[in-house]
Amino acid sequence: MARPDRLDHLALPFFDDSHRALASELDGWSAQHLVGIDHHDTDRTCRALVRALGEAGFLRHCVPAAYSQGAADGRGGRASAALDSRALVVCRETLARHDGLADFAFAMQGLGSGPVTLAGSAALQAEVLPRVARGEWISAFALSEPDAGSDVAAIACTAREVGDAYVLDGEKTWISNGGIADVYCVFARTGDGAGDSAGDGAGDLAGGSAPRRGTRGLSAFLVHAGTPGFEIAERIQVIAPHPLARLRFTGCRVPKSQLLGAPGEGFKLAMRTLDIFRASVAAAALGFARRALDEALAYSQGRRMFGQHLADFQLTQATLGDMAADIDAAALLTYRAAWLRDSGAGDANAGVKGGRRTTREAAMAKLVATENAQRVIDRALQMHGGSGVRVGSVVESLYREIRALRIYEGASEVQRLIIGRDLLSA
Repeated sequence: MARPDRLDHLALPFFDDSHRALASELDGWSAQHLVGIDHHDTDRTCRALVRALGEAGFLRHCVPAAYSQGAADGRGGRASAALDSRALVVCRETLARHDGLADFAFAMQGLGSGPVTLAGSAALQAEVLPRVARGEWISAFALSEPDAGSDVAAIACTAREVGDAYVLDGEKTWISNGGIADVYCVFARTGDGAGDSAGDGAGDLAGGSAPRRGTRGLSAFLVHAGTPGFEIAERIQVIAPHPLARLRFTGCRVPKSQLLGAPGEGFKLAMRTLDIFRASVAAAALGFARRALDEALAYSQGRRMFGQHLADFQLTQATLGDMAADIDAAALLTYRAAWLRDSGAGDANAGVKGGRRTTREAAMAKLVATENAQRVIDRALQMHGGSGVRVGSVVESLYREIRALRIYEGASEVQRLIIGRDLLSA
């Protein structure tokens, strides 16, 4: 079991006893199973982590309860009838505090299968979701393209209707789990959609008057690895290694039965999926920040200099105080976003547990948590001096891990625009 003080923040009223029990179980499991993780062969390690998380029952929180039967029943906490944001937040914060690659493996099982949960046919849900929950299949979310990152309306990958199928042509890039995933949720253009509006401040961020294809012409598809015409064009290396790839589709034939939702509804589906999981990105940042504070506290109390411990200097104490305040501020925004989505207060939105659309609150959580975590980790590294930049040290690893969180699933600049536009539209 975890030390009680490590989980004191979960005593806040945003959580119930099932979330606290889940955090305690996962923290204890992580302390036993996430020691000495190999970050060099990330393909092999991610496959092993997905299997281990599935066997332990924790991946059941990435899918609705109806599809988690047989996923290590009795372990890994009780699954919710619908995706539970607070459970996702608890899992990602806990895993990130122990190991960044383990957090990644868990997160992508949820994000990659999210469109199937929200809009897949009963047959697709029955095929995909139980295997995701058991860790038998790895999933991926394929939205970004070489010229369409934050600007989703610029997606150029096409899907032409041909008989009983759609034929996909184009590329995707920066796709997490690219190269190891069994199933990919791919967003492509089935219509022009010109003259439409993004609707939530995320699809067309540049402004201006140039003609744009728009977002209403986008659709989503489930594509299996190994489908003819689908290939991994490039494996991408980044500063915090994890499986990442550029995908290429050349005359890739996908049955109409693998369309996710209605034609032209892909943008809405992508945004609904990101709304659910964006608060969990904030939670991962929290986990990294809490680990950095743990390391800073331990180091400052053990490092002697100028006849006293580093922790005895007032400047060190002030720095630690700033770090703790940054973490608590981010935690409150993160937990609020997850609680609001689960609680049902506010606007109705079909397919979302509790009926609460939390685009603005989730954007605030991701913005503040990732920016604050970057600051906390930088201070922890500075406190460690030369040992902080030694490759393989905990704070050096955290410094690399946190950077991408300020970019993926909506860069900080995008989150600011989403918040501002939402305020102006109220």
